[in-house]
Amino acid sequence: MTTLTREDLWSLEQYADERPAFRSRVMEHKKHRQLALGEHARLYFEDALTIKYQIQEMLRIERVFEAAGINEELEAYNPLIPDGHNWKATFMIEYPDPQIRAQRLAQMIGIEDKVWLQVGDAERIYPIADEDLDRSTADKTSSVHFLRFELTPDMIRAAHGGAPMYAGVDHPAYSIEAFEIDKGIRDSLASDLDQSALH
Repeated sequence: MTTLTREDLWSLEQYADERPAFRSRVMEHKKHRQLALGEHARLYFEDALTIKYQIQEMLRIERVFEAAGINEELEAYNPLIPDGHNWKATFMIEYPDPQIRAQRLAQMIGIEDKVWLQVGDAERIYPIADEDLDRSTADKTSSVHFLRFELTPDMIRAAHGGAPMYAGVDHPAYSIEAFEIDKGIRDSLASDLDQSALH
């Protein structure tokens, strides 16, 4: 499994120097790591680079430089890095108006389990949602969820072979018909998958 260690991180002083170039690189990388699901939902796919940026920013904001604090951030964020046979994503429901958002979240309970991805003509992959803690209540879902999509070896082979990928949402309150994922995102997602583990 790909995980970050303290050796992978810059000190606060080093990060101050590296941040402009690193941030620019991460923002460019993220362009192919997010997938709009209609107008009001989006998947942000995480990987070692996006998580390193997240950790460095947290350490910078909180001025954390002691080993214990750094290790806490690593423990919190490392589980969000895909491990070669899955995709991990932050799923966000995005309604700018707070009243409309509250109404919609009450209607969209369980949507985190109804987002799906598909590689070629394989079965749809539904996620394992919110493994760290339950983000929904009986009255509403959360606007933020963490999803893990597990792939079979055949799906990984197909992804590396350039098979088309599709996405959609099967929820009565927010249904998104199957659509094909564009090549930039597809290639970025394929790079998360470890072919060497198949042999």
